[in-house]
Amino acid sequence: MVKFSIFPAGDSAVNVTFDNRVDPQINQFIRTLQRKLESQKTDGITALVPAFRTLTVFYNPELLSFNELTTMVQAIATQVKQVDDRSKKIIHIPVCYESSFGPDMGHIVEHSNLSIQEVIELHTKTDYLIYMLGFLPGFVYLGGLDGRLATPRLATPRLSINPGAVGIAGEQTGVYPIASPGGWQIIGQTPLNLFQPQNENPFYYQTGDYIHFDPITASEFDQISRLVDEDRYQVKVEEGTK
Repeated sequence: MVKFSIFPAGDSAVNVTFDNRVDPQINQFIRTLQRKLESQKTDGITALVPAFRTLTVFYNPELLSFNELTTMVQAIATQVKQVDDRSKKIIHIPVCYESSFGPDMGHIVEHSNLSIQEVIELHTKTDYLIYMLGFLPGFVYLGGLDGRLATPRLATPRLSINPGAVGIAGEQTGVYPIASPGGWQIIGQTPLNLFQPQNENPFYYQTGDYIHFDPITASEFDQISRLVDEDRYQVKVEEGTK
């Protein structure tokens, strides 16, 4: 079993906290624990929020005490002895890496000593695990970036980044689902609307899924944009194994 500790997080939440490292096995344990707690349908638990190394359990203290909650979490977590789920769901996100969509590609090229084509090939060869969603609706924090692409954030963040912008910050890559200030190095853009609040499921993905970036041309970007606007674009979803 993966080791963990439970700490209060204010008066209506607890953090189930694991080792201080980014680890797919820990993340899988967190998601398994989340599913088991959800299946209990316990009165008093109001929300479950997974992150890199924590599962935050929000609760109503009028219905469930801190001691009752921690005892329940401890008992359920100890039942998760080993996680060995080999299946994975891969969401394919088309991305245009041409210069008009990737204003910081030159920074990545200079920092990595790679060509533009090599940067694109490295960025699009990986299935990236979604460890968590935040700080914007649907913003994905992904694991698996090739170390040769790791690049520091911009010294001065931009006041606005386009929706769909794909960037790199340190050892991570991610996608901006909506317009936002930000300091990530932008290397491309997807024509997809990644945050669709009008839908019952506003995102194409969830934590535990994988994202694969597929390179497209500027003309393909325009074609997909039209299909998205007409609600006729079908996102490619692939079932694979780890």
